[in-house]
Amino acid sequence: MNEEKNNIPAEEAAEEVNLSELLQLRRDKLEELRREGHDPFVLTSFDQDNHAARIVADFEQLEGKDVAIAGRIMTWRDMGKASFIDLQDGTGRIQVYIRINDVGEEAYAAFRKWDVGDVIGVKGFVFRTRRGEISVHAKEIVLLAKSLRPLPDKYHGLKDTDTRYRQRYLDLIINPEVKDTFIKRSRITSLIRQFLDARGYLEVDTPVLHTLEIGAAARPFVTHHNTLDMDMYLRIETELYLKRLIVGGFEKVYEVGRIFRNEGMSVKHNPEFTTVELYEAYADYHDMMDLVEELYAYLAREVCGSAVIPYQEAQIDMGSPWQRLSMVEAVKKYAGVDYADWKTDADAQAAADAKGVHYEKNAATKGDILAAFFDAFVEEQLIQPTFIYDYPVAISPLAKRKASDPEFTERFEYFIYAREMGNAFSELNDPVDQRERFVRQVDEKRRQGANAEVDEDFLNALEYGMPPTGGLGFGLDRLVMLLTNSASIRDVLLFPTMKPVK
Repeated sequence: MNEEKNNIPAEEAAEEVNLSELLQLRRDKLEELRREGHDPFVLTSFDQDNHAARIVADFEQLEGKDVAIAGRIMTWRDMGKASFIDLQDGTGRIQVYIRINDVGEEAYAAFRKWDVGDVIGVKGFVFRTRRGEISVHAKEIVLLAKSLRPLPDKYHGLKDTDTRYRQRYLDLIINPEVKDTFIKRSRITSLIRQFLDARGYLEVDTPVLHTLEIGAAARPFVTHHNTLDMDMYLRIETELYLKRLIVGGFEKVYEVGRIFRNEGMSVKHNPEFTTVELYEAYADYHDMMDLVEELYAYLAREVCGSAVIPYQEAQIDMGSPWQRLSMVEAVKKYAGVDYADWKTDADAQAAADAKGVHYEKNAATKGDILAAFFDAFVEEQLIQPTFIYDYPVAISPLAKRKASDPEFTERFEYFIYAREMGNAFSELNDPVDQRERFVRQVDEKRRQGANAEVDEDFLNALEYGMPPTGGLGFGLDRLVMLLTNSASIRDVLLFPTMKPVK
């Protein structure tokens, strides 16, 4: 526990005071304040006109001038008739000098009953101490909120990651540098919007609650609508509604949307996450590759100051032309296996058996085996930005077939630091082909016990005619991880999903 500021004998006597005793001490102080008519939760506002960072940055202009600041007491050095405290606001910390002769005996006596962690307001003038530290000399002080819990030990801080993720508010208090990640996240989202808006894309919103479980591989969360007395599904993608808008006549649309998938959790996966999906009529997957390359270089320069950025132990070059390999080329390069040698599904399965590659025995086409080889041998090699394109039809139910080779689709994924970062298609706009693929997908989900259905309304929309369209989707969270050099997705989510503590 935090070694409490030493104006309460019971807290001064020992460094390791039982938490329940500390909690009771603070509640006793609160009751005393209220009995004295100084309820710290009564005030509704404080006329703050400055912040710590600005005072430090503009010291020459502000020296000797009055300011009003507010924040949390983080340290306390008691000198009898005067005290130094460090005040932390939304921009950083600044020292405050509080003296009995300046604030008055009554106010100073009340102040000595406050604690580290309390939120206060200060009015005073800016000066520099004899040791050269920029500070505020208090004239007036007011308690704005009482902290009823002691902050973690000032020497050991808050390092337990589980506690940090569960109690992000405490993490932000004790480790203010964490805030920089989320400021960057907000800026990244804003820059993506600016980038797309400048290119004529329109941001839209589509439903989060769906009335049917589609045949896609991801498992949905199920909820119940009481008035309609029906189960509904939290969305696992924004794709099908956005493509309905392309049918309706919008030519460029995008959505920054929250997605929910009832699946595993890891350093790369959270059950709810944010994606950016965009669709452009009269474009194809080559256009999407160019857009991705341009967007990521732009974000790296704007957020990190350079197209070459550090990530973990690697230096990632976002500015150079990205490597582009077909899936067949990538598997041949890294696994030493040539798809062209497989004449039948049995040939592909034999090749997988020879290399010890796992695949589903009951549904393993050449395309499935190719994808299995990619997962086993290729992905881990793709550290620098790389487009992998031309995916088998078997694993690409929404992508358009290649006219030159109908076993493959005009689809790509891109990888950075051996992680899939996004997915794009020349969108399938043939409603007959789409129905066939949906039916196969739904049948497979039902064999697995899901209550999947074909999205008839989407097929109905396609039958009115969707122009050739390029589509792209990428995870915002993984992008933020990359641009902030964060190892875990939980480091870039303010409130990641956690199992409750019992």
